[in-house]
Amino acid sequence: MARINPDTLNLEERVVRTNKVQKTNKGGRTMSWSILVVVGDGSGHVGAGIGKARAIPDAVRKGTEDAKKNLIKVPIVDGTIPHEVLAVHGASQVLLKPAAAGTGVVAGGAVRVLLEAAGVHDVLAKSIGSNNPVNNAWATMKAFAELKTVDDYAALRGKTAAEVRRGSAQTEVKEESGDGA
Repeated sequence: MARINPDTLNLEERVVRTNKVQKTNKGGRTMSWSILVVVGDGSGHVGAGIGKARAIPDAVRKGTEDAKKNLIKVPIVDGTIPHEVLAVHGASQVLLKPAAAGTGVVAGGAVRVLLEAAGVHDVLAKSIGSNNPVNNAWATMKAFAELKTVDDYAALRGKTAAEVRRGSAQTEVKEESGDGA
């Protein structure tokens, strides 16, 4: 899959989680920050990344750079995802289901931030297992990567999207010729 150029997109960044960490040295404690950042353009491109530094602004900058390196394209059909998907990362499981128009984003935590950054307007989501925002974010990114449109499935099968939607062309021919019996 070709890498997405972040310079051509109008990306917005959101900090999902900040984590203050300490390392004990001989002379005392050294404090540092680990920050999970999500970037998205609201029209199908989203990425997540972690930045670590001694100062918060530096960690956010590093996290944003990492998120831009992890950009993926999310297929959106009529404001929702094309099909149900379950993805696992560590002990976190994220279930995403398409929803009817007007439902909104029914999700929480890092999953909600990623869905909104991607531009999905109607979706049902459930986080199962661990509630760690970092693992939930990576599980959601895996779920996005597993999503496929009808055109993707048609290309895999060597057919057109119309043939996949209505069934094979042979089935249609049998139905048309079946009235002579």
